[in-house]
Order: sequence, then C-alpha cells, then structure tokens
Amino acid sequence: MLKNFDKNQNYFKFYKRKNIPIVFIHGVGLDHEMWLPQVKSFKDNSILVYDLLGHGKTPLIKKDIKFEDFSNQLNNLLNNLNIDKINLVGFSFGSLIAVNFVKRFQTKVNKLVLISTVYKRNNLEKISVRERYKKAKKNISISNLALNRWLSPKFIKLNPKIKKYILKTLNKNKEDHLNFLKSYKLFSYFKDYTKDIKKIKIPSLILTGTKDKGSTVNMSQNLSNELINSQFFKIKNAKHLCTIEYSSNVNMIIKKFLRT
Repeated sequence: MLKNFDKNQNYFKFYKRKNIPIVFIHGVGLDHEMWLPQVKSFKDNSILVYDLLGHGKTPLIKKDIKFEDFSNQLNNLLNNLNIDKINLVGFSFGSLIAVNFVKRFQTKVNKLVLISTVYKRNNLEKISVRERYKKAKKNISISNLALNRWLSPKFIKLNPKIKKYILKTLNKNKEDHLNFLKSYKLFSYFKDYTKDIKKIKIPSLILTGTKDKGSTVNMSQNLSNELINSQFFKIKNAKHLCTIEYSSNVNMIIKKFLRT
C-alpha cells in the first residue's frame, strides 16, 4: 500500500493490485476513512481513497472553490500515481465531483457509481439543505443532526466506534470552519448538470437508500432515467450513509456491476 502525500499535498492511500483501480470520493465534511468497509471488502482490487481539498489531511489554500478544483485534484493525483483508467465511485458531494470529473475526463473512467447523490432537488429540498448551511455558517453544530439523518438509531447504538468517528470528523470542521463552508456552500447551492448528464455514455450505477431524505429515491431514479447507460438500485431501509450501515448490500451490488 502506498500511503503518503503527493507533490500537491493530497493525502491518499493507494492499494495497488493488478486491475483497474477503484477510486472512492467521500462526502462533504468527512474524509477517506468513511470508505473503510469498502477497503476491507474490495481487498482483491486496486483501491484509491483520498481526502478532498480542505478535508482530512489535505489542505485548501484557495479563497473560493469550484467543482473543477476537485476534479483537477483527482486528475493530478491520478497523473502523479501513473493511473490511466479508473472505476469511479462517488458518495453524496463526492458524486457531484465524480460527475464533474467524468464531464471533463470521460476517457479516464471505465465505469461510474453514484451513491446517495442529489439531482433536481425540489423547492423544499433546496430550502432544507440551505437552512443547514446557514446554521453551519453561524457555527451552530449540525453534527448530531447529521448523524441521525445518516444512520438509524439502532445502528448508532450498536456501533459506538462509527458514531465516534463520524462526530469526531464532523466536529473537526469547526477547526477549519471557513474551508468547510466553501465545500458545504458548493453542495447546498449545487446546480444540476442536466445537459452533461445526458452526454455520459459510460456504464453507470446509481444507488440510494429508501429512507434517505436528502438524496431521495426520486432524485436517483430521475438521474438514472437521464443517464444513457445506467442501472438503479434502492437499498431498503437505508438512510444517507448506506455505504456504512448497509455496506454488505452496497458492496455486493457494486462488485456485480464492475464484473459485468
């Protein structure tokens, strides 16, 4: 395993094996460690996980940030690691970055997986996420609210280590509040890539939980309908962080998709 900072100070872990690497992009406010269930499950695959700009151990020095900055970050990281082709998996905010990356570097992506993403939010959904952003802007803690939106009460109770990781990671955003807000604002006021979505031709997989109120089944179904070559799966009873609470289901679906 390669574990280091690259020349652009991106923190990453690269598990190199003899197949097309799977790149996992985490969500806003989290870091590469959210993918631990996938790293363990995909142990026969080459895997790249990394911290987005302004998250985890990767710094952010720009005053303003755009999705293109995150796409460039990934592209530079791939170039530094001499990786020409990937299978790309994005979660939530990471899904939006993944779509932007495919829009700009489609020839580098073999297959695309979008998990718990947002697409064509209705007015109430827009208001809801922007209210959370406004609270965060005032430095009002949203960590416990996020935890309860993302995972079921039963799972939280039975998995104190995961609860501790999520709260600790989210609370770190207070230490670098301005950088967190740059990404959270980008997520909260995201404008759909409708025209670009319809140009994506690579095989795509869309996943979301049936109890995810932020990245709803309707959003994912609409997204899948507009992608030329996509499959859509619902994870029964899952909230936002289906990658963790329902990791076995999610991993099984992704493995099957990548094999075909």
